[in-house]
Amino acid sequence: MNLFNADLMELFIAASLLVLTLCAYFTGLWAFQKAQHFSLLHPLMSSCLLIAALLYSFDIDYTRYQQANSAFYWLLGPATIALAIPLNREFERIRALAQPLLMTLLFGAIAAPLCAVTLAYLFGAEPLTLLSLTPKSVTTPIALGIAKEIGALGELSAGVVIFTGVVGAIAGPKLLSLIGVKDERLQGFTLGINAHGVGTARAFDISPLCGAFSSLALGLTGVLTALTLPTLLLWLEKAF
Repeated sequence: MNLFNADLMELFIAASLLVLTLCAYFTGLWAFQKAQHFSLLHPLMSSCLLIAALLYSFDIDYTRYQQANSAFYWLLGPATIALAIPLNREFERIRALAQPLLMTLLFGAIAAPLCAVTLAYLFGAEPLTLLSLTPKSVTTPIALGIAKEIGALGELSAGVVIFTGVVGAIAGPKLLSLIGVKDERLQGFTLGINAHGVGTARAFDISPLCGAFSSLALGLTGVLTALTLPTLLLWLEKAF
């Protein structure tokens, strides 16, 4: 009976943590809409801060919280794959720009994590932290897979990815407009490389065309990083 009660309590706690995630997100979404889409109240950022505060206040271990929300982690994969639908609709426009897009992709996929790792190194970050920063330019499910493959801290990698995405989604469109980038295709591709999933969601707010190009950048950056980063790190480890 005691074992049954303990299992029942664990189930109740897991269900409560799952409900907590949903409530935090919809609270953040409500505030975002009430504030007329004020950038700093983006629901992903506000809900993360709310959940972090509650976990800290009630001394809830993050591992337990992660396990309780494993369904959401699993859904990240299908959600990312579903981005291929708008991508297919704009395939002809994308194919016409294949060469400049690939050049931009190569530069962006290399420059973004390199800048992050370099800055962290200059500020004295430990090797494990530097390693965890390397998948920062891919969407969360891919970043978690890469982090596991290279022996990095998955939680830190995911946190950096989300933070990067939120900042990119908030500041990206305004910054691009400020420097004169008006083409929605360029806006979308830039958001996809630098702000991955969250940036792609923001790109779809701009237009379906912008979202399609952001989806392309998100997918290609993820594939390129997943295929090359573990091999590159292994080569550097042997070389030095």
